[in-house]
Amino acid sequence: MKMKNDIEDKAKRESIFIIGRVLSVEKRLVTIKVNKNKNSSHIIYDGTTVKNVSVGSYVKIAKGFVNIIGKVEGERISEERYFNRDYNKEETRINRVLDVSLFGHFDGTKFKQGIKEMPLIDNECFLLDRDEFAALHNFAGCDKRTIEIGGLTEEPAQRIRLGVNDLFASHIGIFGNTGSGKSNTLAKIYTELFSLYKGNENFKNNSRFIIIDFNGEYSGKKAITTEKEIYKLSTGKGGSERKYPITTDNLNKTETLAVLLEATEKTQKPFLDWVIKGDYLDDPTTFIQRVRERIEDICRTVLLDKKGNGLREGTIAELFSRILDIVDIASNNNISNLRDDIEINLHYHSQSNEYYWNRPVTSNFNNTNPIYDTYIAPIVDNAVFKTDHFSGLKLKIILGYFYAITRGFYNQEHIGPLMGRMIKKFKMLDKLVDIQDNAEWQKNLVILSLRDVNTEMKKIIPLLVCKQLYDEKKEVNGMTSLHIIIDEAHNILSTASQRESDTWKDYRLETFEEIIKEGRKFGVFLTVASQRPYDISHTIISQLHNYFIHRLINDNDIGAVEKAVAYLDRLSFQTIPILSVGSCFIAGLASDIPVKVDIELLPKEQQPQSDTVKLEEEWG
Repeated sequence: MKMKNDIEDKAKRESIFIIGRVLSVEKRLVTIKVNKNKNSSHIIYDGTTVKNVSVGSYVKIAKGFVNIIGKVEGERISEERYFNRDYNKEETRINRVLDVSLFGHFDGTKFKQGIKEMPLIDNECFLLDRDEFAALHNFAGCDKRTIEIGGLTEEPAQRIRLGVNDLFASHIGIFGNTGSGKSNTLAKIYTELFSLYKGNENFKNNSRFIIIDFNGEYSGKKAITTEKEIYKLSTGKGGSERKYPITTDNLNKTETLAVLLEATEKTQKPFLDWVIKGDYLDDPTTFIQRVRERIEDICRTVLLDKKGNGLREGTIAELFSRILDIVDIASNNNISNLRDDIEINLHYHSQSNEYYWNRPVTSNFNNTNPIYDTYIAPIVDNAVFKTDHFSGLKLKIILGYFYAITRGFYNQEHIGPLMGRMIKKFKMLDKLVDIQDNAEWQKNLVILSLRDVNTEMKKIIPLLVCKQLYDEKKEVNGMTSLHIIIDEAHNILSTASQRESDTWKDYRLETFEEIIKEGRKFGVFLTVASQRPYDISHTIISQLHNYFIHRLINDNDIGAVEKAVAYLDRLSFQTIPILSVGSCFIAGLASDIPVKVDIELLPKEQQPQSDTVKLEEEWG
């Protein structure tokens, strides 16, 4: 009796949910002729209204025991070829035809992507019932940890949950114009993750997350989580309150310094490589002695030069000008006075080819009264040099430069411009980073705010930080995962920047392209959020696994996403420019099908600080 009732209920349900039959099949596109009695907007089933088939909804095509799932991409009408006005109403002359693209099937009660079989002409087509609709949107299954991000735009009651592993063990792209809800989406998915694993020690110890925050939007006390480290960097007058730790090994690399100092490929980069590989200042026990010996060698080489090599007293004065900020305060005053004395008193006698001090009398010539021993050595031998890593690196490059040009190893005109850039760049870098042997994190989430950093360093700092973290993760692959999150990613991943050399641009892009192509092997995952996907390297866009696509207006931006996202249907792409605020398409590995979701707005205290200024309030 029960079996008979179940069969009757199933037959009744199918009779209500049937919408038509397959009219034609061409590749993945199917046309369906809708039954005449299914042209209303809703149907009544089991005492409730059910939304009828329309553009954007899903249909089930029954081919024997196989249920094939498709999405309605278009709707049109056709007329009956043979129509008898005597026996039929005029309105029945019009047929409603749906264009459907196929994308999956049901294996029992579980939805799976991909088509096992194509439908046949005249196969029956059905609306999805509640259970089937829920199964279609159950992306992670029942046995996996998930986060909830919002509800379907067309069916808000259908909550969308994404599997933690499917989403976060992948590269993520979040794209949308200003004001579309992009920042809230980024904050939402990571807020949900940290809320899910709150108090989990394995999560804290085995994962690292860093947000490269160009506009200071995630520095709020409760943004993402309260358990985080915040570095608010600044190149302003006062510098950063807290500098980001950079390892000595990371900074003492030829590639890093060449990019930082914009070194030319054929002359300045080989010079830096020669300086960095030299170890004469690396032993802390002999550091001071070696510095004094190198300064003496440079000065004596100039003072004894009689071959017209262009080495004049200005070379010695410039040497002491360069090292002024690498000594303590007392030594700074003494060396500054020595530099002034050299500029006033040290001269070259062209007839005797000798240097003299103050005025050209025999007793003042260098060969009778050695100038270095008499006037320079007492100041140098008593100078106290700074021994921190940053000062040591600057001193190594400065002494290497003067040693190279006085010995004739390099032409001063070729490597001289490098020194001017070095002083400027190192001065800015010193405000932002702290050089350490080991840079350890106290919390597993770091916010790196670059809001108060100038444009020049906004490109360099993310590269230094991400390169260091990626190299560390490759060398010590014990930690589970490293997640690099870059908001406003076009600032660092742009291919169109004209304010930098091609060498620097290539190195920057190659670094991040390596991370996105090879990072998964080492547990390194990249999240990029941008309002200009067209400006970002196509290689990076195409290597993402999960996409959150908010409203995009520019055709170039839509085209860039369309080329990369193969599994977003044509109808969805056409809808991108008219998405409402907070709505986005989710497509990728974490969702079996592309879905349009309204991302829930976070509480005010957890929202990123990205609101548009309210002019009425400000002016009122």
